[in-house]
Parts: sequence; C-alpha cells; structure tokens
Amino acid sequence: MDADLDLPPEELDFHFLAGRLCLDLVATVGERWRRAFERMPQPADLDRWLARSSLGLEGVAATAVDLDDAHRLREAIDRAARGLPRGRSPDAADLAIVNDIATRPALAPQLVPGGGIAWAEPVSAPAALATVARDAVALLGGPDAGRVRECARDDCALLFVDASRPGTRRWCSMQGCGNRTKTASYRRRKGSRG
Repeated sequence: MDADLDLPPEELDFHFLAGRLCLDLVATVGERWRRAFERMPQPADLDRWLARSSLGLEGVAATAVDLDDAHRLREAIDRAARGLPRGRSPDAADLAIVNDIATRPALAPQLVPGGGIAWAEPVSAPAALATVARDAVALLGGPDAGRVRECARDDCALLFVDASRPGTRRWCSMQGCGNRTKTASYRRRKGSRG
C-alpha cells in the first residue's frame, strides 16, 4: 500500500457511504483498483477516523499497535466482504483475524439523560476495534451478507450494503458515482445524436 503519494488533501478524506461501520473502515484505503493509497498511515489518523465514524469517539490516543490491528482487521474484512458478491466463502485466516479482535472487550453503550447514547469510559482504540470487528461478524454472518455490493463504477471499489427494497443499488453513492455515471451516459447519448 502506498502511503507516500503526493495526494491532494481531499483524497485523504474518509468516506462513510457503506451503510456499515466495518465497511467504512475498509474505505480507509483509497483507489484499491489502481494505486491503493493509505488514508490511515499514522495512529493519529486512526484517532481521526474513530472521531468521524458513527462511533464518534474523541481523544482516543491510538498507538502503533492499535493502528497495526486496525490495518489487519480492515484487510481481513475487505477480503471477506469482497468475496461475498462473487459467492466466495471468507478465508479461514481472515475469519480468524476478525474473530480474534471481536473477542476483545468492546465499547459499552450507555443511555444518557434526555435521550441518546454515549460510550462508557474509558474508551480505547482496542475497544473501538472490537466493536468494528463485532459489526463485521454481524454483517458477514447475518442476513445482510447477501446485500454486500461493490460500486459498479469502473473507477471506484467501495463496498456498501444495498439497503434498497429491490436490492438493485449499483453505486456507493447516487450523489457521487451514480450521478457521474448517469451524466457520462447522457453526454454519450447526446453526442451520438449530433
């Protein structure tokens, strides 16, 4: 994975389009189909992802070991989930990584006065990763496993859960990839008439 590319800052932004926490972690690698660049090269980047994710964790202070665990978990989830639309069963080694991290103590949700949920203290990167791994277990072993899709756009490899009623969603985001695909198709049709 290339962490030394000279990329514009917007390329390093995290994407939260997958509909599942575990697949949002997978999206921390950019352009898997081409140059596969790392959006989380430093522990502080894992902290940033945890804060921006649906977990909303601030001030975690991840370590290099936590970052290594996050990378191993991410790649195991990616390989396991990417095989689902192709009818492939996850590899035993990938399942072992996900299962190992899922067995660790996870974040504990707590109800707060006035409604809402917060995480019980102390919050930590290992507990957050265990929570992500448990989400992967629920996805890969549950009814939504058959709804995991890879974006149909040639220049996108984001995985997502198709929550549409007919199960025919093709793009990671209608506002992004879907709109660009439809616009390009319209321009091709309009150009061929002229």
